[in-house]
Amino acid sequence: MNQEHEARIIPLFGTAPEADPTAPQTDSETWRKSIPAQVFLNYFHAIAYHIGQAASDATPLRQLPYFRDTPATSLTDAEQAEVVRLLHTGWSTEYALRATAELGDENYLRNALHWTFPQAYYAIFGVLEAFLHTRGIRSRNAAVVAREVGRLVVRGAYPRAVGYYAAGHYPDFAVQRLPLGAYRPGLSLAGKDIEAQANIGQFLRTTRRLKATSVRQQVQANPNTAIRSARTGQPLDKWKPQHWQQITWRLGYTTLFDLLGRLRISATSREIERYVEAEIDFRHFHESLMTIVRYLNGIHETYVAQALGLEKYREVIATLPPHLLGSFPAERLRTVVEPTLAAVPAPTMWRTLDTGADALPLAA
Repeated sequence: MNQEHEARIIPLFGTAPEADPTAPQTDSETWRKSIPAQVFLNYFHAIAYHIGQAASDATPLRQLPYFRDTPATSLTDAEQAEVVRLLHTGWSTEYALRATAELGDENYLRNALHWTFPQAYYAIFGVLEAFLHTRGIRSRNAAVVAREVGRLVVRGAYPRAVGYYAAGHYPDFAVQRLPLGAYRPGLSLAGKDIEAQANIGQFLRTTRRLKATSVRQQVQANPNTAIRSARTGQPLDKWKPQHWQQITWRLGYTTLFDLLGRLRISATSREIERYVEAEIDFRHFHESLMTIVRYLNGIHETYVAQALGLEKYREVIATLPPHLLGSFPAERLRTVVEPTLAAVPAPTMWRTLDTGADALPLAA
């Protein structure tokens, strides 16, 4: 990233605009304290907005060569049962996330962030795991899943609405498939796609920066892996670009799924309190999360139905437990899964391998 682009970027916890001198001091303090939460809301609003702008087609996977050329899989009964179990886990979590919006008002949604953040993450994670299971990827480790999904994103497994990613060495991160992602976002909710892409681009860079610094801490804390000074032999405190380049391979690609991982991390730390105490539109935050969950789960469910076979997938939907029967999984089957698979020729059968890893480097 060149200096011109870097100048467009604001930090995650940026400074507030100048306060109105005539406004009460308490209002100014409340506004300043709300900025981190507002920025976080802006990020997820931008992702949802970009999905809405780019996803006019209800069946976007039909356009992808990767999806059309995906070979059919042959899963054992035990493997199919595990895929169904993972689907149920994701759907039950999505059910709980949807119920939150139906149960309470703005104040309820404010305090519900303690569980809606991780619910949004695990609602997607469960169905994603089911998809990866059909690809021979069995790990439940979040880092392994993020790495494998990053490879799938780069290979074109996802529509352009969510197919962007960041790669490269710290601090020269390049954002791909997001043409307007280098612009500087503001503190207002995105109302144009350029504003949405600017927020997503910043979110990708910020998340990759945090990931890089975390890897650096891990490397330097281990005497066997620490990068040392040639002069003193001690672990280096200050790194130059060539030092960062030595750990870039550990980062993989930074994708939307790394951004969603921030929900899980935030909810398990004291940071969540800053969002609960902020003055933001909590209902809109929840709606943005739901838009992302619906879209991604629709994609992964279509891949699962492709792997199981449409008739088998229909049986899964028809035999759901009472709280899910006739609900959103059936609706997405009708509006997303069936229209997509009905338009795609059946691929050649093959047997998935347990490794399931794509032959790509870990980072670009």
